[in-house]
Amino acid sequence: MSVKSREPAPGTREARRAEPPSRRRLSRKHREWLAATLFIFPDALGLLVFLGIPMVLALGLGFFDVSGFGGFSFAGLANYKKMFADPLFFNSLKVTVLYVGGFVSGVFVVSLGLALLVQRKIPFVGVFRSMFFLPHVVSLVVVGLVWQFMLTDGIGVVNQVLGAIGLQERSWLGDPDVALLTVVVVSIWFFMGYYMIIFLAGLQDIPQEFYDAAKVDGARSWQTFWNITWPLLKPTSFFVLLVSTITGVAGLQAFDLIYVMTRGGPANSTSLGIFYIYEQAFQFNDYGYAAAMSSFLVLILLAATAAMFVLTKGGRFEVD
Repeated sequence: MSVKSREPAPGTREARRAEPPSRRRLSRKHREWLAATLFIFPDALGLLVFLGIPMVLALGLGFFDVSGFGGFSFAGLANYKKMFADPLFFNSLKVTVLYVGGFVSGVFVVSLGLALLVQRKIPFVGVFRSMFFLPHVVSLVVVGLVWQFMLTDGIGVVNQVLGAIGLQERSWLGDPDVALLTVVVVSIWFFMGYYMIIFLAGLQDIPQEFYDAAKVDGARSWQTFWNITWPLLKPTSFFVLLVSTITGVAGLQAFDLIYVMTRGGPANSTSLGIFYIYEQAFQFNDYGYAAAMSSFLVLILLAATAAMFVLTKGGRFEVD
């Protein structure tokens, strides 16, 4: 008497194992991993080609003496020795620190204040949101040209308004004492709408029940902000601080404003590190020296980012 082999029921784990490899289906976890990989791959490839590889090449280029499109010779640490002996480079770092300090603190306070304002149920709140965000959609070159015209000595709108109300006119872009402050104010005006949207998203993520309980307890507005809004908004605040710091140190957006409005002047008072690197590379054709300074600036940016993560425990805040 023959005994028939027992076949596993369809759809069970045993049945899936018995299927040929070509007929096995991917698990849900593997399908999600595959879908995420396919979505991330184009962006990762773009970052590798247009950011990763150029950074590695720039790091290597810093050890060579590259003059224009002709000479190319190994220079060792000569470019780095030149960098640490260059007073103009350290002046550009000082200007960068001042710019970052003013820009990050200013845009944080202004954008948070605007977010708290447009979060309220007030008439035409949609119009105010669009109006505050509108500067960010305009080209930085156009923004620089408009502000340069408005701040021109004598004929600028800003000085004309100051003269009309009896205040002293200033050379906003020609005075080394106020030129950097002027660039900082324009940068804050340009970016405030962008960071306002980020803060607004964080505010809307806070449950309304907390505010209702505070209202029942008779808490005032500033008490509600200090004990509810601010603690629950700390992760969003960390993101804004991190992104704005990277934006300020890298100076990629500020470069357009400085190039159009001041060209690094007067007396190098607005020459950020990125602008000084641009001058060495594309005006004096010293590409090796510019690459060495770029590598050093990236190290500063990485150190600042790491310090922020350490001080905030990786961006995770404990809410009491």
